Amino acid sequence: MKAVICDEFGLPDTLKIAEISDPVPSPKQILIAVEACGVNFPDVLIIQNKYQFKPELPFSPGGEVAGKILALGAEVANFQIGQSVLALCGWGGFAEKVVVDADRVFSLPPGLPAEVAATTLYTYGTSYHALKDRASLQAEETLLVLGAAGGVGLAAVELGKLMGATVIAAASSQEKLDLCREKGADYLINYETEELKVRIKELTGGKGADVIYDPVGGKFTESALRGIAWKGRYLIVGFANGDIPQIPMNLPLLKGCSIVGVFWGQFSKLEAKASFENTRQLIAWIQEGKIRQHIGKTYSLEEAPKALQAILDRKMLGKGVVLI
Repeated sequence: MKAVICDEFGLPDTLKIAEISDPVPSPKQILIAVEACGVNFPDVLIIQNKYQFKPELPFSPGGEVAGKILALGAEVANFQIGQSVLALCGWGGFAEKVVVDADRVFSLPPGLPAEVAATTLYTYGTSYHALKDRASLQAEETLLVLGAAGGVGLAAVELGKLMGATVIAAASSQEKLDLCREKGADYLINYETEELKVRIKELTGGKGADVIYDPVGGKFTESALRGIAWKGRYLIVGFANGDIPQIPMNLPLLKGCSIVGVFWGQFSKLEAKASFENTRQLIAWIQEGKIRQHIGKTYSLEEAPKALQAILDRKMLGKGVVLI
């Protein structure tokens, strides 16, 4: 089969396209013919050996796939060959076939396109877990989303509105902010041209944001934290900026606020039942038309390195997807 191969850690331009042997499922695994694979920020980290999970070389990146079942391990029940599924493989998805542990595979409802399925669970799963489970976001609270035009950011904007919050979207260009407005953002901040803390205070009547969703990190974190409300919740989602910020710890004291980590991948493993219920809710909302992934661009398997570079350069609007 054809696959994108990482045989040395580095940037996307070090990846190669190769013919490799088909994977063989173990007794508790499922072999899937990949139709689509979402492009996510962890894919950029994992090829540089900077992610929490560290596969052995060589491997294929790509952790979120949709496709059809080709074969079942001897101990796998409740699935059928030919069934359409979504799978969280961690890596291996930028390939024509992938094996995935059966407990990381989800059946798909009829009519849900593979490219939609493969671009939804990471971003919406992360954002819904963050807002619902970690922040306990309430209707009529104010949610500030940094990096709001990226995959998880745009999902947070859309889910925040669905959950009844007033949403402030912060991004680095007018093009990105226009997309956030289309997804329902009530207010917009260009944090490259406006002072973030000042604008947060202006837009909230001096109160500050109740919940701040931060997948960016870097220089914006401290400024955003200074704009949080009393008893606010600051969600640490990731560091797309590349720099892990150093937070003055007197700020949480003065604000009476919480700094809350969001690690959806671990949550989905350690709290599988709760994660499954979240996933079921998200699929229902997709079917009802209440949430809709913005696919910024589609790529062929050969173009997968370009997709990762677009994320690294922060040029991806919404979500990218590799179609096999």
